[in-house]
Amino acid sequence: MKTPRDYIIFPLDVPTVGEASHYVERLSESVGMFKVGLELFIQAGPEIIRRIQGAGRAEIFLDLKLHDIPATVERAMARAADLGVKFVTVHCGETSRMLAAAVEGGGGAVGVLGVTALTSVSSEDIAAAGFKDEYAADMALLVKKRAEMAKDAGCAGVVCSGREVKTIKAAFGPDFLAVTPGIRPAWQAGEDDQRRIVTPGEAVREGADYLVIGRPIRDADDPAAAAARIAEEISEALVDLKK
Repeated sequence: MKTPRDYIIFPLDVPTVGEASHYVERLSESVGMFKVGLELFIQAGPEIIRRIQGAGRAEIFLDLKLHDIPATVERAMARAADLGVKFVTVHCGETSRMLAAAVEGGGGAVGVLGVTALTSVSSEDIAAAGFKDEYAADMALLVKKRAEMAKDAGCAGVVCSGREVKTIKAAFGPDFLAVTPGIRPAWQAGEDDQRRIVTPGEAVREGADYLVIGRPIRDADDPAAAAARIAEEISEALVDLKK
């Protein structure tokens, strides 16, 4: 049964195995999953995956954001599936063929998540990149379009802002996963490069399946206590959903 802590994905956004191991040891019983991104995976490779797997029951989200020709993505996803991770990300990009190739390469052993629009990207960025005016005016339309590509290709779900979760769930059903970065609890203040942020409670009430939460836990004096506090907020939201 999924518990409140299982919703929490902690990103290991650090450059070395030693730093990553520090957080794995402190948080393996406090979060449901660790996210391994490009910086750490390039430095440590599969070694960090094995360390996490040996530390406890927390699962692994390999956030590589693959984006290449379909054949290359298919082969890369097959190698990722061999590592025993739960999720791997692929940019939705320009073609659903790449997404379908990723799903084929995963062979059902790993959940493929389509990256719709990074939470650091604003409407102004979308306009400057040459997208249609309708997408710049309402980024939710772009996210929905790319989520549709991912769904049709057989992906397990998408990575999207908490602000778009409700739209994704309404359009593609409760089983199509929504993983949401840019999560900031109400008690954590400060400005950063995340633009489209929501609180853990808001995201869960909207239907988010997993929440990527880094700085509020990492920067706390007691990271495990911060994770527990966030789990309490998630628990309250889950109770609200049952009312």
